[in-house]
Formats: sequence, C-alpha cells, structure tokens
Amino acid sequence: MKQVRVGMIGYKFMGKAHSHAYRDVPMFFPKVARPVMKAICGRDAQGVAQAAEQFGWEGQCTDWRELLKRDDIDVIDINAPSDAHKEIALAAAAAGKHVFCEKPLALTLADSREMLKAAEEAGVKHMVGFNYRFAPAVQLAKKLIEEGRLGQIYHFRAWFLQDWIVDPDFPLVWRLQKEIAGSGSHGDLGAHLIDLAHFLVGDLTEVIGMSDTFIKERPLPTSMTGLSAKGSKDAPKGAVTVDDATLFLARFASGALGSFEATRFAPGHRCTNSFEINGSKGSVKFDFERMNELQVYFTDDADDVQGFRRVLATDPSHAYAEAWWPPGHTIGYEHTFIHEIVELMQAIGEDRQPVPNFVDGVKCQQVLEAVELSIAERRWVQVEEL
Repeated sequence: MKQVRVGMIGYKFMGKAHSHAYRDVPMFFPKVARPVMKAICGRDAQGVAQAAEQFGWEGQCTDWRELLKRDDIDVIDINAPSDAHKEIALAAAAAGKHVFCEKPLALTLADSREMLKAAEEAGVKHMVGFNYRFAPAVQLAKKLIEEGRLGQIYHFRAWFLQDWIVDPDFPLVWRLQKEIAGSGSHGDLGAHLIDLAHFLVGDLTEVIGMSDTFIKERPLPTSMTGLSAKGSKDAPKGAVTVDDATLFLARFASGALGSFEATRFAPGHRCTNSFEINGSKGSVKFDFERMNELQVYFTDDADDVQGFRRVLATDPSHAYAEAWWPPGHTIGYEHTFIHEIVELMQAIGEDRQPVPNFVDGVKCQQVLEAVELSIAERRWVQVEEL
C-alpha cells in the first residue's frame, strides 16, 4: 500500500485532532494510502516535543521551513493560527509538497486566491479542512438532495452557536484578534455553515448581513490552548477586534433562500452546528450535537404517519459507516477528521484533487468578505463583486 509521509505545523487543538486521524486511518481504512507521521512543528520546543511523543510523531522541530527541505515528507499539514496559513502554503507548494490547510484558508480573499494559484501552478494536491462535511448524516443529506428526493430546494437555514466567551473576563485569546484570526464567529463558525451550504445546495449569489462585538475589551491571557485560556480579570486589557456574532441572509444560484447565524454568545450551546433544508418533496434537519442522526421528512408519506423521522446514520449503507462499528454504535467528532484524511489519502493514491480543496476555500472566503462588505456598506452585495 502506498505511503504518504506527513509533516504537520501546529500541535494544539487541531494538531491533536489531525494527529488522531492520521493514526486511525490505517486501522480502519486499510485500502487507502497509508499516512506516515514523520514530523510535527511548533514554536515552543518543549510543547512540541511533548506533543510529538504523545501524538506519535517520529520527530519534531520549531522551524516549519525545515519540513520543506526534507525529501521524506510528501504533505504539509497546516493547522497553525490563520495568519500563518498563506506563507506556509505558498512555500510548501513551491517546494512541491501537497498541502492540507485548516479553514479559513487565509485572512483575506486575495491571499486565498494567491494560495490557490500557487498550488495549481505547482501541480500539487491541495485540501482545506471543512470537516463537518464528513459526518455520515451530512453525507446522507447530500445523497437525498442529489437523488432529488427532497425535490426543488426552497430554503437552507443554518446556525452555529457556542458560548465559550460569554464571560466578559474570559481572556483575549488569538481567535479574538483580527490580525491573527481574520474575523471572529463569522470566519470561525460561519465558514463551516457557508461550506455546508455550498456542499449541499450550491453557490451563493448575494448576501446581506449584520454583526456586533458585545464585549469590546478583555483581559490579556497568560496562556492559551485551543478554546481554553488562563488569565486574571485584573490583568491589563486588550481590544477585541473581531465580531462576536454575525447573521446574514443569502440567495443561492438555484433560487433557494438562505439564512445564517454564527455566535459565541448563546449560553447553553456548546457546539450547536445545525442546518435545516426544505424542498418541494421533503425536508432534512441536522444538529452536530446529535451528529449520528438526520431528521428526515417526506411529503408523500401517508397522512396518518407524516412527520420527521430520526434516521441513525450508522448502518453500512451510510458513508464511511462500514469501516466502523455495528449499526447503532455511534461515532464522534474525531471521526469527521478521520474521514477527511481518508479523502486526502484516497486522492493522493488516485492522483486526483481531494474535495474540499482550495477552490472551495476561496469560494467560502468570497462569501465571508461579501458579508463583511454588506455590513460595512449596509446593502445587498453580489458575491461576484469580489
């Protein structure tokens, strides 16, 4: 079986998720190319060394450029903060390495387009990390739409609700700084909703939005990891320079209407990533907090049994499910990353581009910026304007 040797940049939240995926792919998907975890990179020598040992990487370094010089690395995995994506991806493509980059692809649309152009000109494989596509229940929704079983699609409504920064004394982590993250809930959470909309319903053509930053200043952190941080409410404060919540309306090229909501100020919602799609023949509803289930409704059911039914997407007939457990034995968040890496390994083994790739990353960034322009100018914006 073909081996694909991986060098990874980043070792915290997404670094752990990606590492777990690389380790599990050979066990559960033995027919795809086998990822080999060659080296992990991070700025903190002690932290990255600990991660390398814990996650199972062969080696580690503190300068990502070292990975590009190595002949024994085929893929560069970028899950460092967003402001690092562009520089690393451009250099990796120039070095002839395939690139797997977390979302959002870049801080700006111009940067994301530059990354796509560099990858295409270098002839390397490129993939962007929209992991929620890979939940079997989401794949089922896609199948029902493609087969026409929902009929003409009228509505796509989606919401991604979290509550981890509701406390005004929660520290100013990097995700709340525009120069590092690009945007707040819009680019972090809303990007996933936009990608799901593209995947399930198609291209968006026009948008209008609004946003707000509820807490303008926060204490500076003493340490941070993933979505957690430490600090003191008496510490000096810094400005929050991203949105806390963004909502927008949209129209699809197909004529369907869309509504999107992304916020980190929804108490009680830990990770409510949900969508509902309504068509002429039926509807589907999905909530990632119940990620193994898809709620399905068909208009042609007999009157006395009409209603949403719960479909548990764990039978072998569902995408990726055959590799896992007996029907009814559910899977979790980490499996979306495993399925994502399966797609990457399959694509490299079959010499094709994986999906979603940088083209999808650019399309998402285009919508993100169209919404931001709409908010700034208080008007409907055509996505193609950008």
